[in-house]
Amino acid sequence: MAARTTMKRFARQEDLGLTKGEFDRIASLDTPQKIQKFLNRTPSNHELNGETLHSVREVLRHRHAHCMEGAFLAAAALWVQGEPPLMVHLDCDLSDYPHAIVVFRRGRCWGAISKTNGAPLRYRDPVYRSLRELAMSYFHEYFDKRGRKTLRSFSLAYDMRHFSPDQWVTNTKPCWAVHDRLAALKHFALVTRRQERLLVTRDPFERQVGKLVQYPKPEKPAKRAKK
Repeated sequence: MAARTTMKRFARQEDLGLTKGEFDRIASLDTPQKIQKFLNRTPSNHELNGETLHSVREVLRHRHAHCMEGAFLAAAALWVQGEPPLMVHLDCDLSDYPHAIVVFRRGRCWGAISKTNGAPLRYRDPVYRSLRELAMSYFHEYFDKRGRKTLRSFSLAYDMRHFSPDQWVTNTKPCWAVHDRLAALKHFALVTRRQERLLVTRDPFERQVGKLVQYPKPEKPAKRAKK
């Protein structure tokens, strides 16, 4: 697809390559708040059969999503409304998993849409004066299983229109090429090495609260005993 098509301000159905039904579902999410509510209502993708990276089409088909899959959908929905589909990649210590958010501006301030199974890393109101300030709003709640705060850096906002829609909107295969490009973006440190050494772990109560999820992972069926 030509660059001048993918860089259009408003994404039409034919630009994205979606069916009318798929496009209408995306187009109905005409505010960041509606996009976030849609993602909250979308069950979490627990990747029971192995790692996935679904496109927007596959998220709508499978009706579940993890953070980056939800970010793809959020970016497409913003683009349909004429807002830049901007993705920010949040990187972390090796003991944890990176995260992806879609950011938007209201006036001079930034907000974010975020798909996550827990509560703390979700939507951010557009009250943050910089992307760094926005990224830091996730810092305290971003921790691993041992309660260590793990968020370390953030990327600048990347315009998803630089990718062809067939890479992340309608792709029927895992979108690893898009993931790798986002992960390779220049990142900016949120804490220094000295500050890392001063970080305290979250206390037992905080860790217990942090285990609360909206969509629990299904339990594996018990194996039948051999006769």
